[in-house]
Amino acid sequence: MALRPILTLENPVLRQRARKVRAVTPALRRLIDDMIETMRAAPGVGLAAPQIGVSQRVIVVEYAEPRDDGEEFPPKLYAVINPEILRPSQEVLDGTEGCLSIPGFLGAVQRHQAVSVRGLDRNGNPFRLKAHDWLARIFQHEIDHLDGVLFIDRASRVWQPEPEEAMAVQAIAPRPSIPEVPA
Repeated sequence: MALRPILTLENPVLRQRARKVRAVTPALRRLIDDMIETMRAAPGVGLAAPQIGVSQRVIVVEYAEPRDDGEEFPPKLYAVINPEILRPSQEVLDGTEGCLSIPGFLGAVQRHQAVSVRGLDRNGNPFRLKAHDWLARIFQHEIDHLDGVLFIDRASRVWQPEPEEAMAVQAIAPRPSIPEVPA
């Protein structure tokens, strides 16, 4: 595994539609391992292959769902090849997002409250997931990267956070204790 540099806004790869993966190979699995290591080191909760300069439809997501008692469940790791969003909910939520490729900025972004995602796992097996709330937001954010769309394209407002707000927001998904942006 290897840490890869994360591209920033000025790199044109971030604005291109990524190519569909045709075969799951050892090289693709190494790419996924590198993406996981890079995401964790950043630190972040999601990463798309174009963010490390690879124009392929691959994302990784790692997120710990909150429990009713305010604690978190152990984080779950997802690696999805050729992900697609199916059946987004009609309900949308405003939330604060950031991005490893746009450091130092946050934005108010409206996303579907729930989405169904399908694709392939790292072994080429079919993958399906129904995601809600912040997990749904993370998947939508990462899949947008595969289409050359950045959170700033969807944001109603973009700002540079105060130091304490920046520390509270990790990558694209604030913990549920961070207040959502009013509609």
